[in-house]
Amino acid sequence: MIPFAAPLGDIEAALGRATDGQDLPDWDGDLARDVLGHFATFAEGVLAPLDEIGDRQGCRIEGGRVRTPDGFPAAYAAYARDGWPGLTLPEAFGGQALSPLIGASVTEVFAGANLSLQMVTGLVAGAARTILAFGSPDQQARWLPRLASGDILNTMCLTEPGAGSDLSRIRTRTRMDGTAWRIDGEKTFISGGDQDLTKDILHLVLARTGDEAGVRGLSLFLCPSQIGQGRNAVRVTRIEDKMGLHASPTCHMVFDGAEAELLGAPGQGLRAMFTLMNHARIDVALQGVALASRAYHIASTYAADREQGQEQGQEQGRGHQGPVTIDQHPTVRRMLEEQRGLALGGRLMCLDALVALETGQGPLADFLTPVCKVFGSQAGIRAADLGLQVLGGYGYLTEYRMEQIYRDARITAIYEGTNEIHALALAGRGLAQPGGADAFEAYLAKGLDPATVARWTRLRQAVGAAGDVGLLADDFMQATARFAWLSALNRLDGATATSLTKETLARIAFHEACIGAKLPEAGGAACLQGPEPTVSGSPGS
Repeated sequence: MIPFAAPLGDIEAALGRATDGQDLPDWDGDLARDVLGHFATFAEGVLAPLDEIGDRQGCRIEGGRVRTPDGFPAAYAAYARDGWPGLTLPEAFGGQALSPLIGASVTEVFAGANLSLQMVTGLVAGAARTILAFGSPDQQARWLPRLASGDILNTMCLTEPGAGSDLSRIRTRTRMDGTAWRIDGEKTFISGGDQDLTKDILHLVLARTGDEAGVRGLSLFLCPSQIGQGRNAVRVTRIEDKMGLHASPTCHMVFDGAEAELLGAPGQGLRAMFTLMNHARIDVALQGVALASRAYHIASTYAADREQGQEQGQEQGRGHQGPVTIDQHPTVRRMLEEQRGLALGGRLMCLDALVALETGQGPLADFLTPVCKVFGSQAGIRAADLGLQVLGGYGYLTEYRMEQIYRDARITAIYEGTNEIHALALAGRGLAQPGGADAFEAYLAKGLDPATVARWTRLRQAVGAAGDVGLLADDFMQATARFAWLSALNRLDGATATSLTKETLARIAFHEACIGAKLPEAGGAACLQGPEPTVSGSPGS
C-alpha cells in the first residue's frame, strides 16, 4: 500500500492562482498554508489509516442504530475537539470564520484521505449557510453553535423511493400538532442518516406543507434525531449495500410523526434547499479532484519504481542500457500526465467557482458550478481508471487500493444531481439566464486564445438557438467542461496544458461534430465552423 500524502503544493498553487487579483480583502495565503499543513498532518496520521479498515468493515445496524467501523468515532471526536467542524462558520456562533476557500481545500484533503468519513461530516458548512440565510435568530442561536462545535452533524433528506431527480414527486408530508410540525414519510439514500459519531443528528427534510402539487408545495424542516432526552420518531430501516463508500452509512429512513420546525417560509423549501445543494455540488466536484489526485499519487509512485521493458531505441544500441521504470514508456507517461492534469485543472475550476460566489459574481458561479460538478466527478473516475491501467494486474488487486478509489469515485457522477441532469440544466436554463454564459466566456478568455474561445461562443449560440436541447445537452456539457479545464490548466501549469492541448481540442471537436449532426440542417455543422484554432490554446498564441 502507498500511504496517503496530501497534495499541499498543488493546492497552494491553485489557491494562489484563484485568489490573484480578486477582491478578497480578508484572504491570507500564509494562514491558509498553516491551516492546511495542520490538517494534512491530521489527515495523514488519523483519517487515512482508517480508510481501508472502513472499506473492509463497512457499517452495520445494531439494536436499531447504525454503527460505523472501528476507529471512526474516535477519529471524529479528535476532529471535533480540534475545531475543524466550525472552520468557516461565523465567530458569533463559535466558528473560526475562515475563508470558504480554506474550507474547500480542507474538504479536498479530507476526501482524499477518507471519503466515507468526509461524506458523513461534509454537509455542516452548507447546513450552516442555509440556516444563516433562512433561519430565525432563535434557530441560528440554537443550532449553529452545535454545528460549529461538532456536537451535532446534519443530513440532507430529499430523495424518496419514487422521487429522485424529480423532486415534484415528493410524498413526505407534514402536519401541525398544536404548536409543532410533524413529518410523516420515507426518505432514501440519506448519507449519515444515522451514525455513532454524534448523539444527535439534525435532518434537513424537504416535505409537503399543503395540497399544492409540484415543487411549490415543498417546505424545508429541521428535524433533530433527539427530542429532549429521548429519540424523535425517526428510524433507519436499512443501510444500502453499495459498490463503494462502504464506511458511509447510506440509509433508508422512516419519519413517523417526527417533531420538526419549519426553516424559512412555507412553500419555499426548494429555494432554501438549493443553498445546501449548491454547496454540496462543489463538495462533490472536490471529492472527484481529491480522488484523481490520490490515484495519480499511487500510479506515479508505482510507475517510478516498477521496472519493465527497455527504453525505445535501446534495441538499436541507443538510449539507456538495461531495464527502465515504466514511467519512462511514452504510453504510461501520457496516462500519468492526464491524471495529473485532471486534478490540477479540476481543482482550480472549483476554487474559481467559490471565488465567484464569494465576490458577488453570481452569474459566473451559477454557470460554473454544474460544470465543476460534472468535470470533477468524471476526473475522479477517469483518473482511477487510468491508475488501474498503469498498475496493470496489481491495479486490479486490493493491495494498492486503486480499485477502491474507482468504486468510491463512481457515485460522484450520480449523487447531488446526475451529470445528465446538470447537462440539461446548463444547456437550457444556464444559457437562457442573463449574464451567466457571458461571464463564462470571459472566464475562458483568461486562459485560452481568442480563436479557441470563439469555438465555445459558436457552440453556445448553436445550442441556445435550438428548440429542444435534450439531445444536445450532454455533448454541450462535455465540450464546455473541457474548454473550462483547458483554460484553468493553462493558467496554472502551462507545460502540462501544452502536452494535453491537442488531444483535448480533438475531443472537443468530437462533441462539436455530434452537436452539429443533431442540429436542423439549416443550422447544422456549418454554424460551428470557424478559423482553424491554434494548437497551444494559450492566450496570445
